[in-house]
Amino acid sequence: MSDIIQLLPDSVANQIAAGEVIQRPASVVKELVENALDAGAHEVHVVVVDAGRTLIQVVDDGCGMSPTDARLSFERHATSKIRQAADLFDLHTMGFRGEALASIAAVAQVSLTTRKHDEEVGTQISIHGSRFMSQEPVACPPGSQFKVENLFFNVPARRKFLKSPSTELNNILTAYERIVLVNPQVAFSLHSNGTEISNLPVAGLRQRIVDVFGKRLNQDLLPVTVDTTICHVKGFVGKPESAKRKGAHQFFFANGRYMKHNYFAKAVMAPFERLVPQGEQVPFFLYIDVNPADIDVNIHPTKTEIKFENEQAIWQILSAAVKEAVGKFNDVPSIDFDTEGRPDFPPMGQQGQFSPPTSGANVRYNPFKETPARGTDRSRKVDHWEVLYGNEPTQGQQIPGLFDEPQVEESAADIIAEKSPSHYQYKGRFIMTAVKSGLMIIDQHRAHQRVLYEEYLDKMAHRKWATQSVLFPDIVRLPPTEAAVMQQILSQLEAIGFSISDLGGGSFSVNGVPAGIDGVEPRRLLEDMVAAAKERLGPRGDIDGMIAWSLAKSAAIPYGQLLSNEEMENLINRLFACGNVNMTPDGKSIICILEQGEIERLLG
Repeated sequence: MSDIIQLLPDSVANQIAAGEVIQRPASVVKELVENALDAGAHEVHVVVVDAGRTLIQVVDDGCGMSPTDARLSFERHATSKIRQAADLFDLHTMGFRGEALASIAAVAQVSLTTRKHDEEVGTQISIHGSRFMSQEPVACPPGSQFKVENLFFNVPARRKFLKSPSTELNNILTAYERIVLVNPQVAFSLHSNGTEISNLPVAGLRQRIVDVFGKRLNQDLLPVTVDTTICHVKGFVGKPESAKRKGAHQFFFANGRYMKHNYFAKAVMAPFERLVPQGEQVPFFLYIDVNPADIDVNIHPTKTEIKFENEQAIWQILSAAVKEAVGKFNDVPSIDFDTEGRPDFPPMGQQGQFSPPTSGANVRYNPFKETPARGTDRSRKVDHWEVLYGNEPTQGQQIPGLFDEPQVEESAADIIAEKSPSHYQYKGRFIMTAVKSGLMIIDQHRAHQRVLYEEYLDKMAHRKWATQSVLFPDIVRLPPTEAAVMQQILSQLEAIGFSISDLGGGSFSVNGVPAGIDGVEPRRLLEDMVAAAKERLGPRGDIDGMIAWSLAKSAAIPYGQLLSNEEMENLINRLFACGNVNMTPDGKSIICILEQGEIERLLG
């Protein structure tokens, strides 16, 4: 019987490796830029055409390579960072596996031009699909220039399943952001299809964050710093008022490497538990330095997940550092007797005798039996207040006999049974109405969300939305990743009534908004829409559904808003005309029915 196991050819092995290392154009950008940083570059320029499908070019002024190193760099497991297994636990560079260039060359047409600073002539190498094409001397500036053309030209299935150009460009911008945020000492630029998207000069850490995400973020950043024997933490967290339900910029870096860490994210958010609304997140940019021997960066193919030896201790350090930052820079005034200018209290016994203060309280006063004279008490009782609302019972009118005893420090919404001829509103949140089987309870905010969501979808489908011009256009400034998403959804936004002009450089002018969304801040609404589109947070997973859902959440009547009987009747009728009356688009219940039998059982 013949043997059936055999070694794969290098070209096939490289394509298999490329499937793990090079998943999309953004992976190529990440690997090449990280190599440039490891080469000691002070300037890195990235150029992409057709979102990386046609061309990815990375130019740096790093140390460059000799002719021998340039040829050897495309071999699998060729690396300048690792010499022995022990080096895996003492990593100080980004790349170390030695698979990046080999994997890229296996699925693209690659050209490398490089020269060392102390050499007069450089080297140019061409490799197509792992096949060596040429190597020749060439005149070029010091550093390295990689040109990656026709990515996945020899793997049609991989090229076919790439996302749309806007999505792939957004992935490139995301990878670019993660690198530039941790290397403020390096200048970067990014061009797409001949247009400059980003140009970042050398700057401090805070200024680099502001350069990437806009000046508005600067006022919301609180510095965080702590130095312990376990780790060193520095960076910034946002103030509580900068919290967002989605789209908050949250970044962790460990030893100069971007990472995802949900466990540490909870440590950062713990001090904000009672400072921000539930479900909202604050931005943070935190840089953790630990002993390389205490982490493992090789547990994930893309190296975005890192295993820490002392995770619980670092969790506590992070939480304490953020709590200190928030407390230290809190704007709430406090009294500090340890500072200069403290009040000078005279010593007892040197300024004469002091008598204790006396109280002028009327010990016989009973608020339930006596009525103070007019004008002597600002919180006096107002008799016969129901005449303010007319002769007929209305919502908000007290039902006789329910509250005969006076109530102290109780709001009207809490002590009043809000009655109307056919519907009742409870605490400005629930609409209650009698049905054949018992008592139906409707969440007014969720009901309005469902109604608006379906109405907005219908208007978008039939292009029936009118535009309301604004007197003073609002300017929205977005970082490159979000600006690319905004350009992607501009046509859908215009279809629902927005009038938006692209001013370039990530700035957009809002000249008109959809009619009927009064009270909604256009800039905040657009930022939420862009964040939702970036994360594909629509109920149906499409852009139209995402926009309709974002609008509905922003424009729905809030909890606590009192409704007239006509308004409640109108809302209920519109709800029951919807395709789904029971659930909001994100799956929350709108209606519940308290059965008649259950009511009778509760009352005994």
